[in-house]
Amino acid sequence: MQLSIIILNYNVQFFLEQCIHSVQKAIKHIDAEIIVVDNDSMDDSCAMVKSNFPEVTLIENHQNLGFPKGNNQGVAIAKGNYICILNPDTVVGEDTFEKILSFAEAQFNLGIVGVKLIDGTGTFLPESKRGVPTPWVAFTKISGLYQKFTSIKSFNQYYAGHLQPDQTGQVDILVGAFMFMKRQLYRDLDGFDENCFMYSDDIDLSYKAKLKGLENYYFADTTVLHYKGESTLKDALYVQRFQEAMAFFYQKHFKKAWFFTGLMKLGSSYFVNRKATKTVAIFEIDFYYLYSKEQKWVDVIQSVTHKKVLFQSSLHHAEIETLKPRPNHKIEILFDVKSYSYREILQKMELHKGGYFTFKMISPQHNYMIGSNSSDGRGEVIEI
Repeated sequence: MQLSIIILNYNVQFFLEQCIHSVQKAIKHIDAEIIVVDNDSMDDSCAMVKSNFPEVTLIENHQNLGFPKGNNQGVAIAKGNYICILNPDTVVGEDTFEKILSFAEAQFNLGIVGVKLIDGTGTFLPESKRGVPTPWVAFTKISGLYQKFTSIKSFNQYYAGHLQPDQTGQVDILVGAFMFMKRQLYRDLDGFDENCFMYSDDIDLSYKAKLKGLENYYFADTTVLHYKGESTLKDALYVQRFQEAMAFFYQKHFKKAWFFTGLMKLGSSYFVNRKATKTVAIFEIDFYYLYSKEQKWVDVIQSVTHKKVLFQSSLHHAEIETLKPRPNHKIEILFDVKSYSYREILQKMELHKGGYFTFKMISPQHNYMIGSNSSDGRGEVIEI
């Protein structure tokens, strides 16, 4: 078997359903399997998998075992020569795995491969590629200084500033939302460290591959949507977890020093003050722009949202570029997944990222829309 995709799930039933659907389309011409590990979800995630995807291997845990142990469970039963650790709140393109398999086979000293990730607004996620979080590098991240001095090398290492988002190349650290590697390598590295704190497990695994002399890559030739979730909320708990993660990593691979604690406290203070003065834009949806080959959705969506819906049957129509909402409003673009491929939809999201637009996808199997309007918050599911 070529590939095993391991998806660790916890209480994100609808995002998991969309994720599996996109993965199935992406492995249509690959000898592959999907393994879902559920960490004791309280929603109907397991029932949904059994009902809608009976061919998927499902591991049902009766307690939340955490990210490292849950993924280790999945890899333990995997049969593929390669594995992909994949978050349930992701959407892959139909050509994602074919492209990355081809890239991996061409490398001589392959470690771990990550891909270009975008959020629910179509915006590039900088954590797609990262550097080793030494105390100084971690400080530039938590303090936000990396955003102010982007042209200075010593300040732009956390997000691997030597590479542009559309440039494939070697990096040190990759994000756990999408990690592709040989199954044997995962075993040689002893998988995710089950003692890891949140935010450090993927850093640790990436660094262990680097210590073996292997080459980790950021692969920019395919795009994967990562909605993210409440674990990414930028609040005081986020700061605490980030500090714990960096402390764990630094103590494991280097040594804990007084200046590490000092830098983290200084960076955290700066972060909290910066967040306190930052204003959050509030907007309303002005109207919806529907891309679908089925006009029936117009009446359905209008009845639910009580907003005007503009219909377009061609995904490549350019009228949307001329539309602008009223002040403090946005246009929400809706994509009918039955009408277009995920790859086409992701390309359209990247094209219209930021600015006037937000996005949602209409489920191909059930009557709901799913999406996220921010990198900092949870996604949204709307029944239609």
